[in-house]
Amino acid sequence: MSLSRQELLQLYYYLVLNRALEERLLIFYKQNKVVGGLYRSLGQEAISVGSAYAMEPQDWVAPLIRNVGTLLVKGYRPRDLFTQYMARATSPTAGRDCNTHFGDCSRGVVAPISMLGAMIPVMVGVAWGSELQGQNRVALTYIGDGGTSTGDFHEGLNLASVWKAPFVLIAEHNQYAYSTPTHRQMAIGDLVERARAYAIPAEIVDGNDVLAVYQATRRALLHAREGRGPYFLECKTMRMRGHAEHDDARYVPQELFEAWRGRDPIEQFRRRLLGEFNLAADDLHQQDLRVAELIEEDAAYAESSPFPDPAGAFGGVFA
Repeated sequence: MSLSRQELLQLYYYLVLNRALEERLLIFYKQNKVVGGLYRSLGQEAISVGSAYAMEPQDWVAPLIRNVGTLLVKGYRPRDLFTQYMARATSPTAGRDCNTHFGDCSRGVVAPISMLGAMIPVMVGVAWGSELQGQNRVALTYIGDGGTSTGDFHEGLNLASVWKAPFVLIAEHNQYAYSTPTHRQMAIGDLVERARAYAIPAEIVDGNDVLAVYQATRRALLHAREGRGPYFLECKTMRMRGHAEHDDARYVPQELFEAWRGRDPIEQFRRRLLGEFNLAADDLHQQDLRVAELIEEDAAYAESSPFPDPAGAFGGVFA
C-alpha cells in the first residue's frame, strides 16, 4: 500500500514527536520532576510509530513501556505522558500510577502489565473474544527479545496458534534484555524461530525503517483479519540507551552503539523523504515546528498541573 504525501508527513511528525517528548522527559527527569524511572525508546521509534499507523481504528493494542509512539498515533498527547511520568492529578491515572501504565478501551488501548510476556495471553484473549463476538478487530502487542524467554510468551503463542486468534505480536529485537545480550539467553539468532515452532507465520523486518515496519504490520494485520490466525514480526533494532536512565549501559560495546547510530530511524526517513519521495525541506521544517510548539505547550501544562489530593486516594479503586 502506497502512502500519500500527507501520510508520509504524518509518519515523520509522529517520529519526531516521539523523540522530542522523551527528550523533554529527560530534562524533567534530571530536574527530579519525574516520579520513578524513565524508560526511553531512543533508536526504536520506527517500530511503535510504523506499527500503530498500520492499524485500523477498531483494532486493539497493548503498548509496553517503550511504545510511546504507539500512544501518540492512537491519539494521546505529550501532556498525557508528561503528567503521567510526573504523577500529576491531570494524568490519565490521576496520579495513581506512572510512565505508560494507562489505557482507554474507547481508543482500543489496553493498559500494560509490568511483568514481561504477560500481555501476550491477555491480548490473545482479547483477540479471541473479539472473534467470538463477530467483530472485525485484531489485537496487537509488543515484546522485547528478553521477554520471549518467559513462560507467558510461549503459552500465549501456543494458545493463539491453536485458536487461530486474530493476533499480531511484534518482537523488538533490541540486542539486550537489560544487560544480557541476546546470544547469552538463547541459542538461536532470530526470534522468528520461536514463533515458527508454534506454526505461526513470521518475518524479520528492519526495525529502524518506519516504512518497512508499517508495510509488514499491514500484511500481518490483513493475515489475522482474514481469519488465517496469528502473525509474528521480529523487528531488528538497537536500544540506544540503558534499560532506563539510571542505567549507563556500560555493558554495551561502544562500537555497537556507533554502528547503530548511523542507522537512526528519523535521520534515515528524513533522507528518504527529501530524496526518494521528493518532499521539500520546508515541509519537514513545518512538522518540526508543529512538534516544538506542542511540546512547549504540553510541558507548561504538565508543570502547572497539581499533584493529586491525598483525600482522593481511595477513589476509583476496587475492594
